[in-house]
Amino acid sequence: MSDKRGTVVPHRARRLVDLTGSPDLTRTLLGTTVTGMERSAQRLGRALVVVVDDRVAQGEQEDNIGPLVTELLEEAGFIVDGTVAVAGETVDIRNALNTAVIGGVDVVITVGGTGVSPRDVTPDATAGVLDRPVPGIAEALRASGLAAGAVEAGVSRGLVGVSGSTLVVNLAGSRASVRDGMATLTPLVAHVIEQLSGLEPA
Repeated sequence: MSDKRGTVVPHRARRLVDLTGSPDLTRTLLGTTVTGMERSAQRLGRALVVVVDDRVAQGEQEDNIGPLVTELLEEAGFIVDGTVAVAGETVDIRNALNTAVIGGVDVVITVGGTGVSPRDVTPDATAGVLDRPVPGIAEALRASGLAAGAVEAGVSRGLVGVSGSTLVVNLAGSRASVRDGMATLTPLVAHVIEQLSGLEPA
């Protein structure tokens, strides 16, 4: 996926969906798979789901988290461009996030890789993408997770912040964490998107 210096190795890249919907702007990500191009009437904006899971990314296990996040986002009024599965590698996660930001989605939700094991590098990869952290939302997600008994959410190192005009949110990987996290996040997202919509293009 990368050499020892972290340089992208082009021949390992697979072509994925064009997040902007423009055929001349097709993007590539390293070691990823894409599923579920969902379309619905736009209300809040566009979203992308990034599932960080080695076995899902390698096709060894079915993704049962991405569809749940997609369902919750659509219930909240988002168009979900798709679900991207990536391995727990910093380069892969960062590429997925950067592609989402370049593609102009309003929100990108990552799921998984937020704990303390050596393979839990989602927050570390995310930190390199964010322009401005929004720590209050991240703390709210942890607090509500603990209160709801979603231990993974309570001990998550997940970050929330803004990259360009895109809100980036790290959620822990359990279904309980996702359900509680989305319930906490949804009322806040509209306010953040409204503020970001006033930003001038870079």
